[in-house]
Amino acid sequence: MRVCRFRFELAELEFVVASHRVVMAKKRAKKVRVAFRKNREKRPRSQNFTRDAQEESAVDQQGAGERITGKGQLTRYRTIISTDDDPAGVQRRIDEESCVAARVIRAVGANRCDVLTDPGVSYSCTVRRVLRTMARDARNAVVAGDRVMVLPTTENEGVIERIEPRQRVLSRGSGRFEHIIAANIDQLAIVTSAASPPLKPGLIDRFLVSAARGGVRPIICINKSDLAEPRQLRAIHELYTNLGYEVIETVAVNEVGIEELRGQLIGKETVFAGQSGVGKSSLLNAVQPGLGLRTSRVSDDSGKGRHTTRLTEMIPIDRGGWVIDTPGVRQMSLWDVSPEEIEAYFIEFPPYVADCHFPDCTHTHETGCRVKAAVAEGHISPLRYESYLRMFHND
Repeated sequence: MRVCRFRFELAELEFVVASHRVVMAKKRAKKVRVAFRKNREKRPRSQNFTRDAQEESAVDQQGAGERITGKGQLTRYRTIISTDDDPAGVQRRIDEESCVAARVIRAVGANRCDVLTDPGVSYSCTVRRVLRTMARDARNAVVAGDRVMVLPTTENEGVIERIEPRQRVLSRGSGRFEHIIAANIDQLAIVTSAASPPLKPGLIDRFLVSAARGGVRPIICINKSDLAEPRQLRAIHELYTNLGYEVIETVAVNEVGIEELRGQLIGKETVFAGQSGVGKSSLLNAVQPGLGLRTSRVSDDSGKGRHTTRLTEMIPIDRGGWVIDTPGVRQMSLWDVSPEEIEAYFIEFPPYVADCHFPDCTHTHETGCRVKAAVAEGHISPLRYESYLRMFHND
């Protein structure tokens, strides 16, 4: 009797465990409704002009706030199968056994990219349409540095089936969308020139805010340092060094400061960003001899750099690590940073914010503002405060 009872209890336990596994398996796959971008496909042209005229007449006779139109192709939501570990519900569940993990090393437009797997196999890939049409704040579905799952279709080609969640990104605003310059990076080399084009502390500060928001360590690289007046350059150098930022002065053509810059790149993934013409590609050519990136001179007419680099590309360096060359930017609009949050990204502000007379002080016009007093007393740089005002007012 005891043996039969033990066998019965064991069978019951096995059934419970099996049932639990089934429930867990079911939980791992969930259906979610996902918003998609607007369908740009045009409606078929109607050939029944009489019916169209009658419908237009009917619309004119109705109230101005009424519409008579079917959803048709304008439906914005679809159902996809999401992974269980994705709280946002936008990571598609795929057959991972048929895919390989890879890293995007070059993005070409919105539909094509080159990827590299861990064993070193490269694929030229297209992006699955469902990924491109899902509503995202990002301007491009895939960017350099993304970790993706690729379904190989031929020996050297494949389709990107899924984009893994991004960590540590550098981005900026581009109209209504977020322009992610690079993803899953460690450092940002903010490249500026001491002259030709002129140095812009305000642009440096915008890059610093974007780096802090994305969780990326910034390095300020002042190239063409031989073209600047030494006193002015020393003031800028000390300003950011005293705030705790790494500042390196370089001259790419003479390899001044290149060894110091190279030492900061070893074992890290670093994106080089800045204006056109500041010498990003020239610096990378100096850091990695034989790289052969295209360079060009600053325009004599406008004094601005020419867009020479067209793609964002990850490049391995000999002593370990990766660098990412990017096209030059003319503007660096902040993304997803409200005016009230900007003060937190100016690391010299917080010690004074608590002493402001008003708890919701914006440090722009209020009386009793301790930040403004610190600027007047010389504790906060007027250049930095001017940058803050421009960002706050979105100038």
